Amino acid sequence: MFYTCTAGCTDPTHHHAPARSAAARATPLKAMATRAVARTRKGKMKVVDLHCHYLNPEVNAKTADLNPGQYDPSVIFANALTRETNVKQMKTRAPKLTGVAERLKDMDRMGVDIQAVCPAPFQFFYFTEPDHGAQLAREVNEGIAKIVADTPDRFVGLGSVPLQNAELAVRELDYAVKNLGLRGVEVCTNVNGKDLTDPSLGLEKFFARAEELGILIFLHPLGYTQGERLTDHYFNNVIGNPLDSTVAVAHLIFDGVMARHPKLKVLVAHGGGYLAHYWARMDHAWRARPDTRTVIKRPPSSYLEKFYFDTITHDPVMLKRLVDRFGADHVVLGTDYPYDMGDDDPLGMVAQVKRLPRAERDLIVGGNAAKLLKIK
Repeated sequence: MFYTCTAGCTDPTHHHAPARSAAARATPLKAMATRAVARTRKGKMKVVDLHCHYLNPEVNAKTADLNPGQYDPSVIFANALTRETNVKQMKTRAPKLTGVAERLKDMDRMGVDIQAVCPAPFQFFYFTEPDHGAQLAREVNEGIAKIVADTPDRFVGLGSVPLQNAELAVRELDYAVKNLGLRGVEVCTNVNGKDLTDPSLGLEKFFARAEELGILIFLHPLGYTQGERLTDHYFNNVIGNPLDSTVAVAHLIFDGVMARHPKLKVLVAHGGGYLAHYWARMDHAWRARPDTRTVIKRPPSSYLEKFYFDTITHDPVMLKRLVDRFGADHVVLGTDYPYDMGDDDPLGMVAQVKRLPRAERDLIVGGNAAKLLKIK
């Protein structure tokens, strides 16, 4: 349900590569990675893609003997045709996912000036022993920082942290931001099947540190962890990905993380999952039932309004409703590059949104990302 409010509405639930020179190679990664990227060019807003992936091939080869697929819900809950299709696509997608040359060509074709590069979702490595996971996260992060350092006018970076151990996650977060100049981190919507708010994980300190640093957390799913009924028709991606995001966001709200950390910046992939489009049911439950009010003291949607959402809705009407409900200042451009479930024409999608003022369009295609990622 979406509201068209009269002026003065006060209802709290409404939301009215070229090679580097010798000098460049001698420059520390952080200095290169934090080099200022202009927000405008010839008076036009820089277009920033805040949902795109990079696969570190060295780390991928190093972890092959661990058989990561045995821990991956998107593999576990997939039928033979889905697995076969994914293997075939991976072969053709590899140059885009692991390199820069084709990526830059595709960015130019799509009209994207800057990519906020983040890890491929299956390189979270939460299933490993904590120290090993921390080492792998470091290598992933240094790989992304190098891409940024090599082409600082086209890329900024989001890193990874070993969420299977809160202390190590905080340590790697600090290193990624302070030493490598990364602008935030991508995290999965669960940790080995546990919710991000599970007390056994102790991630409160991670959220507190992310809030303190003022960095962006990009929440990205990897299939639904209980996907026994989602194995056919690619359902564990089509349905499972937004479903796992929905569960994760609901826990962050109802378990009080967003209330305790009001300045936390969280971006939710794929248009925010289902909750962003079906929020009124949880507000109704909060009013109707005491078991939904054990932690939070305000309607759940008032915390949902703190999140950010990408444009990957695959429909301009859905995107318009997302903007109308949560504001153009909470929607950012995303492509899910280079995956087939992404948006290959993100600016075209935004252009199809009817009655979208130029100022709001500018926020969506680059202004919000520039603010969230501190792109100057």
